Amino acid sequence: MAEFMIRFLICNIFIVIITGIFFAVRKIFKSCMTPRMAYNLWFVLLILLVFPFIPFSLINFPQIFYNIDFKNFALSDSQNYLSQKFDLDIYNNVGLINDFALSVNNKTSSVVGYILFLVWISGILMMIIFLIKSYFHLRSLKKSALPLQNQEVIKLYHKCLKEFNITADIQICSTVYLKSPIITGLFKACIYLPVHIISDYNETEMRYILLHELSHYKHKDTLAGYFITLANIIYWFNPIVRYSLKEMRNDREIACDTSVLKLLEKDCYTDYGNTLINFAQKIFLSSFPFSVGISGNMKQMKRRILNIARYENPTIGKKIKSTAAFLLSVMLLSIFAPFISTYAADNDIYQWNLLSESSANIEYRDLSSHFGTYNGSFVLYDLKNDTWNIHDIKGATKRVSPNSTYKIYNALLGLEAGVITADNSLLKWSGQKYPFEAWNDNHTLDSAMNYSVNWYFQEIDKKLGINIVSEYIQEIGYGNKQINNNLSGYWLESSLKISPVEQVELLTKLYNNDFNFSLKNINVVKNSILISSSDTRKIYGKTGTGRIGGHDVNGWFIGFVETADNAFVFATNISAENEAAGSNAAAITMSILSELDII
Repeated sequence: MAEFMIRFLICNIFIVIITGIFFAVRKIFKSCMTPRMAYNLWFVLLILLVFPFIPFSLINFPQIFYNIDFKNFALSDSQNYLSQKFDLDIYNNVGLINDFALSVNNKTSSVVGYILFLVWISGILMMIIFLIKSYFHLRSLKKSALPLQNQEVIKLYHKCLKEFNITADIQICSTVYLKSPIITGLFKACIYLPVHIISDYNETEMRYILLHELSHYKHKDTLAGYFITLANIIYWFNPIVRYSLKEMRNDREIACDTSVLKLLEKDCYTDYGNTLINFAQKIFLSSFPFSVGISGNMKQMKRRILNIARYENPTIGKKIKSTAAFLLSVMLLSIFAPFISTYAADNDIYQWNLLSESSANIEYRDLSSHFGTYNGSFVLYDLKNDTWNIHDIKGATKRVSPNSTYKIYNALLGLEAGVITADNSLLKWSGQKYPFEAWNDNHTLDSAMNYSVNWYFQEIDKKLGINIVSEYIQEIGYGNKQINNNLSGYWLESSLKISPVEQVELLTKLYNNDFNFSLKNINVVKNSILISSSDTRKIYGKTGTGRIGGHDVNGWFIGFVETADNAFVFATNISAENEAAGSNAAAITMSILSELDII
């Protein structure tokens, strides 16, 4: 919830920008659209306000504010399982199979997020209290109101119903507690007329009043009022949204006036406008959020009167232009919908081109029996036959933090940049104590990869600088390519994310040296992740473990199996509230590869 709140506030920045674009679009097409179409356009903005709560995956938001929290590490029993079943030299490759993972914690973001969430909820509760107060006020009004008895008004009312072709039974009542007529009721509508209007009966004015309220009913304005009220409650803190919703109400009244004018003769327009002015002197804006009426403040009334004075029945050409302008506006505004989803970070999905082109060489397998209680996905690519085997396509295209699997590419960068070389990859330990004894020593690339020594690879990044690292990630196309100035831990449950499919695609490029890097460096990196070698095959791999708050929540195992005439590239990712370690992902992978007769 804390992270949601932070993302929600970020989304509101985009909402403000999009609202500005909305007003610009509205102004550009103002002369082309009828008042009704101009009002309908507001519903596009209203729908966009829903999008922060709808999952989208077209943009990325960084996960920030993480602090390191060291926890004790224990070797998993999965090592023994792998060693016994597949005869791997586990204890010489302990880091490749089971990460020495440090725990990260997002306490800072959580505290800020929860404070913001509490403020937001508090504001919502205050708005709801006001709403409940208004509800009881309206309920008292309903109880005190009496069914209309004036036969002249009743007769006129039935004529007005026929003018709008309304066959529904809409109750009409009189009350002494209102100064302005209103219509309310979502499922059972009712028009409430102030007693003083009935007593001062003027047929012409009464007709205009009734037509106005029935126009609100005809166009479901009461229902729209509910949505406007709900948006006001949720976005109570956003002044731009609140102003926009106020403008929407104003345009609703103008659209309503226009609907009435369509039923009147041109020489009646002035009388209708005078009726509005007459009531503007006697009434105030209704305090009932779920009702609509004829009232408004003087500024609003001025706009409505000017619209009435300029009104002309739209020609067919005008209607066509209005519809075209409306549709174009909708298309323009729809482009921005994905940018205001709070779920973009949690649902960062890789848009795999292969899926849109052809799925003839993809075989979807149900391998859930291998994953047990874990949420997990598996991807395998057969280089020789150009075929894919995939378990859980949704998970296979979902981007998550790579953790220590990124060290493969970090090492390659270090070699290409000359920070380390094939002949001299030794980096000296700074003396800083780490919770794993193996880390507290000087390391070469092989030993650093073997024991998954974080500081070794962080030192490579430090020597290179953030610009070079960022350019490299962009060059090889690593996942979402986001490091967000967090050079020390961008790959540790932070901003950098990648999907299993992308892991396989990148490993394939590495295997084939599609990067056009030094072949010697490519081989050095490959040899650093060699797990097992025999006469028939070689197994290369690297685990990654995401540990948050002392719990292993994100486990990786990626690599490839090399045979005499083929190679199979694989990636497995698992997630759970705990024990989703890279070692367990490795155990699952080996069992799947065994079932597929690859190892």
